[in-house]
Amino acid sequence: MNDVCVVIVNWNTRDLLLKCIASVYESDTDCSVGICVVDNGSKDDSVVAVRDRFADVHVIENRENRGFAVAVNQGLSAVSARYYILLNTDAIVEKNALQILYTFMESHGDAGIAGVQLLKPSGMKQHSFDNYPTMATELLNKSLLRWLFPDKYLSKKQTVTKPREVESVIGACIIVRNEAIERVGRLDEDYFFFLEETDWCYRMKKAGWKVFHVPDARVSHLGGESKKKAPWQSQIEYCRSLYLYFKKNSSRNVYVLFRIFYVIKIFLNLTINSIGNIVVIFLNRKLRYRLNIYYRLFLWHILFCPDWMGLRSAKPGK
Repeated sequence: MNDVCVVIVNWNTRDLLLKCIASVYESDTDCSVGICVVDNGSKDDSVVAVRDRFADVHVIENRENRGFAVAVNQGLSAVSARYYILLNTDAIVEKNALQILYTFMESHGDAGIAGVQLLKPSGMKQHSFDNYPTMATELLNKSLLRWLFPDKYLSKKQTVTKPREVESVIGACIIVRNEAIERVGRLDEDYFFFLEETDWCYRMKKAGWKVFHVPDARVSHLGGESKKKAPWQSQIEYCRSLYLYFKKNSSRNVYVLFRIFYVIKIFLNLTINSIGNIVVIFLNRKLRYRLNIYYRLFLWHILFCPDWMGLRSAKPGK
């Protein structure tokens, strides 16, 4: 049994995946580290490339895109470890990041999950932790909430120099205690993509485990590389996951009200972006992109949220 197993889920990001794996092998750590790559039906020879370059990596090859939660759970089942690190393919760990995470978990027995400080390639901070989704966070402006209530709605603009307890962490790089997984359960496979780790953090908290942000563990993260391959499908999948989260973790009345108000929010954004595009005669690329996203989202709702729209049926570049 390894001290740590790094589980990486891949979908058509071969070059990023190879760099990600290399960064793990180049890490400075005194604990034993294994790597498990779960490939979700990639068509870019990702599996062949990994097996050619990294013979020690345990590879699970799915014939189709089975979603993030299912793929992670496959990795958790395949390799035994005291701790598991979930790592995105578009992330590069700094040399001491894994050791910092391991040391933190060893010295904080009440920690079920801990996340890192995510950085853009330029070195600027990314959002690395977040609040649980609520009516306020999803219907109102998050930046405004963070400005009005900084103690409740934490921001990357705040200076954090030591580990602090948070509600949830961003899943681009997180470490999870196996003992906590055994008590709470693995990722909820009802989620296909998005909010799986948020739901996990919520369940961990309910079971008495703590969730921490560890700022000294730093990871460079491009962000959204898989989403860029299927942009509007990703937005639909996020919306589907958001509804699922509210259904599972809120009262029925809150769930119903949220769905109503969220559709209204989408319709308002569709209307505003339609007017904006007409004003500029559809010459602004960003405005056209937003209009397409809101149009697809609204159409998905008009069609009663069919399963065939979203990432389950998406193909790269479509």
